[in-house]
Amino acid sequence: MRKYIIAFAMLLATFNINAQTEKTVIVNETSEKIQDDLQQVLKPTYGDYYEGLSKKITFDRMIPPYGLEVTFDKTVHIIFPASIRYVDLGSNNIIAGKAGPSENILRVKAAIRQFETETNMAVITEEGSYYTFNVKYADEPEKLNIEMKDFMHDGIATNRPNNSMEIYLQELGSESPRLVHLINRSIYKNDKRLVKHIGSKRFGVQYLLKGIYSHNNLLYLHTLIKNSSNVPFDIDFIRMKIVDKKIAKQTAIQETVIYPLRAYNFVSQVGGNQTERTVFTIDKITIPNDKHLIIELFEKNGGRNQSFIIENEDLLRAEEINELKVK
Repeated sequence: MRKYIIAFAMLLATFNINAQTEKTVIVNETSEKIQDDLQQVLKPTYGDYYEGLSKKITFDRMIPPYGLEVTFDKTVHIIFPASIRYVDLGSNNIIAGKAGPSENILRVKAAIRQFETETNMAVITEEGSYYTFNVKYADEPEKLNIEMKDFMHDGIATNRPNNSMEIYLQELGSESPRLVHLINRSIYKNDKRLVKHIGSKRFGVQYLLKGIYSHNNLLYLHTLIKNSSNVPFDIDFIRMKIVDKKIAKQTAIQETVIYPLRAYNFVSQVGGNQTERTVFTIDKITIPNDKHLIIELFEKNGGRNQSFIIENEDLLRAEEINELKVK
């Protein structure tokens, strides 16, 4: 009888152990299922390309792209308000390049017939404007010739991220290309004559320096070409150089060439009885007392060349630009 009681007790203990084990397994399975469900809830949705502590880019930070249609048998031309400095293509389904000798016209067309995947294109112009396009294929594009005015940067508060003043170009250093463009335009528009003693006049052509301006690390030279003759004046090139005032005989000539960073309204021809003005942007310089700056204007296939001299004291009297008044 005692044997049966002991066997029954052992059987009961085994049953209790099995029951506890099954209960533990069920609890573990339930816990793992809850963790899997939680991971699915926290998993980023399609379009969220980040994990961990990252701040999502909101739509008010986005630069809205323009829609552009291209085709294989026709070329789309885009005219920008300034010279093109950078072009990036999203894929090899499209090709793009400057139109011949033009600096501000971009030609775009499809490299593959009937490509299906939409691609994109980005353009940066010389004055610092940034343009982006979403490009798709169309048998007959609605627009083949497009003029891109600078309405992206209209100053509206909601359009602030589109402002191009955050784009900088190497040759201008810490100065905003957009601000340089606005200063050049403002000087040209105001058309003041601050300098009245620097210029030259020969053969019916007059070349004058109207003003010298300064802002940050740049100088702005406002020049005028007046052609009083009936024969057009074709400009070959303009050269700026710092040279010694007095050159002794049998002495090597030492000169430093100054390359303009920008030339606002630079023309290649001044017609008969016409006047043209240009604003040059150069690095801020000072000249030693024994040297001076010479600006030379050369006529193409002609001899009506002009030149004038700028002394160091003229540069030191440059008018400071107040960027708050620039329009």
